[in-house]
Amino acid sequence: MTGGLFTLGALAIADVLFNRTLGSYRNLLFVAITGTSCVVMTGLPEVFFPGIPERAMMLLKAGMGPLAGAVALNYLGNWLGGLREDVIVHRITAWGSGVLFLCAIVLALLATQTTSQEFHRLLVATAAINMVPVLLGIVVSVRAATLGDPLARWMVLACLGLAGMTAGLYLRGLRVEGFGLGTWIFTATITVAYFLIASVLIVIRNRQNRRLERLASLQLGADPATGLPTGSVLLSKVEHFFWRTARFGGECTVVCLYLRNLYELGEAAGHGVEHQILAAMAARVHRAAGFRCVVGLYHPRCFVVVISADKRRRFVNLTVARLRHLVGDPLSVVGADGARHDYTPKLGMGVITLDPAHADPLEVINDAERQALGPVSVPQRVAQDAVETRPAPLAGALGGNAVKVE
Repeated sequence: MTGGLFTLGALAIADVLFNRTLGSYRNLLFVAITGTSCVVMTGLPEVFFPGIPERAMMLLKAGMGPLAGAVALNYLGNWLGGLREDVIVHRITAWGSGVLFLCAIVLALLATQTTSQEFHRLLVATAAINMVPVLLGIVVSVRAATLGDPLARWMVLACLGLAGMTAGLYLRGLRVEGFGLGTWIFTATITVAYFLIASVLIVIRNRQNRRLERLASLQLGADPATGLPTGSVLLSKVEHFFWRTARFGGECTVVCLYLRNLYELGEAAGHGVEHQILAAMAARVHRAAGFRCVVGLYHPRCFVVVISADKRRRFVNLTVARLRHLVGDPLSVVGADGARHDYTPKLGMGVITLDPAHADPLEVINDAERQALGPVSVPQRVAQDAVETRPAPLAGALGGNAVKVE
């Protein structure tokens, strides 16, 4: 059991070193304090280190259990959402952990004044007090599960394991007669199981919180599935890109990739699978376009790539060719039933090359999108340098000399 707790402690330390989040620090503190209280109650420290003062062990046995209960109950309240989720759960966990912390201090002070003969009664009182956070944890977890928290039902299972762990460890510490090797094997097993379940639930909830923080921190105008700029933010970026390119006397090529069958798998794979498709397509577009281009999402079916190049347009030809061949490859997505589904993008592509000095980003993107919405044709596999683009005259609205590539 102690070896398992040390292993979980090492994993918690690794989580702190790699993530450095408040949740990972809380997990490490929880494993350290609660695990130490468990090891102290087994009597193992006295076996390995017989020179430990008896008074010090009495203080640890009296104070560590309620302190661990206070920490676990407080963290459980935070894990369940705290005040923002349920006022009743917050009050139970907050007040309960506060009272337990005071009990830990009082019991530790009493242990410093208690004789060895009287310590047994103090330990019995400690065991009774330590069952309180177990009962409160079960109550708040059941309430959270009833109110719809999908992870809380697993926390109920963990709290039931905590009840068995606490009872078994104090039976061991009090040396109650009638319990033998089977009881201690069960106690050791249920202890490791409790820490494993609790640690996994903590890691899952921390990941969920980090994901929500990432989505909440997306800049205004960014698409949550892909992180690409959209709407007015995209138009602002394109306008700035036009202005910067015009200062150096270059040309701009606007490419619109229209995903015709984005919602094709909705019925077979389940609604919401389009977010996976958009994320994969955004990664492909970014990979094909590189870091020198503006990449955005005009609307859920339409990706926009703006390329700056010199008059020879060799870089433009290569980028357009990469977009045609890389973005259109099939991909695999996971449906709501957990099964994998093959998805083959059906793309329309519109390409416009222009002098950006007096261009209107909205008109250019709309014109490129209209080209991408044209009849679908199966593209021929051609050499990359054969993809030709020609400047389109801008006299008020865009002229008809823009090149359309399907």
